[in-house]
Amino acid sequence: MRVAEGVEALELTMAFMGGPSVIHPTLIWDDHETILVDAGMPGQLEALREACRGAGVPLERLTRVIVTHQDIDHIGGLPDLLASLDHPIEVLAHADDRPYIEGERRPIKMDPARWAARLDELPPERRAAVEALLADPPHARVDRTLADGDTLPYCGGIRVIHTPGHTPGHLSLYLERSRTLVTGDALVSEGGVLQGPRPGVTLDMATALHSVGKLTGLDVDRAITYHGGVVERDVASRLAEIAAGA
Repeated sequence: MRVAEGVEALELTMAFMGGPSVIHPTLIWDDHETILVDAGMPGQLEALREACRGAGVPLERLTRVIVTHQDIDHIGGLPDLLASLDHPIEVLAHADDRPYIEGERRPIKMDPARWAARLDELPPERRAAVEALLADPPHARVDRTLADGDTLPYCGGIRVIHTPGHTPGHLSLYLERSRTLVTGDALVSEGGVLQGPRPGVTLDMATALHSVGKLTGLDVDRAITYHGGVVERDVASRLAEIAAGA
């Protein structure tokens, strides 16, 4: 979905533990840079390539990937993506999630004990696939770390906002030219309405809600949530309500 000039909310369908669901990496570009925010699941390279082609921006134009955080549906496609391109791609992420993305530490939510009960609910072929990912989580290099308040001089300016809670190094991004907030998993949406962080997959809800408060002062026209897609209605008021615990 084209949300503004040079900004596309991509749509990829994934299935991990449950049924199919849609995730929304963000593609940002101008005449000089093409930036992907998050890379989807393992095995989604061709779907990502097709989504970029549909946006009119071939994946081969990619110059950088910004990773909002360490979870598998955000970094799982990164190794294949980097290997598929014949030119250097800079990968950026927050320092607190870097060791998990690079494989120095096991991603926090990929602990097999965390999934033991849910694995029993899966059919044998799905269980085998999930167990393989848990045994050897995908990882990729991070070339540069980002910090709260950084502004990247690309595509009209990209402001970095550290929004921990979902994971320690979770990032949100504010696209200054289009006044678009890319939330990662700091927020979700349902039916075009912005919602708070999901308790079941958020490591620290109190910190996550505090992080939402950091977003309330932004001049935001729209938000792109990784789970739920684009929100263009009542974004500022919903941010304030969620931060206040409403």
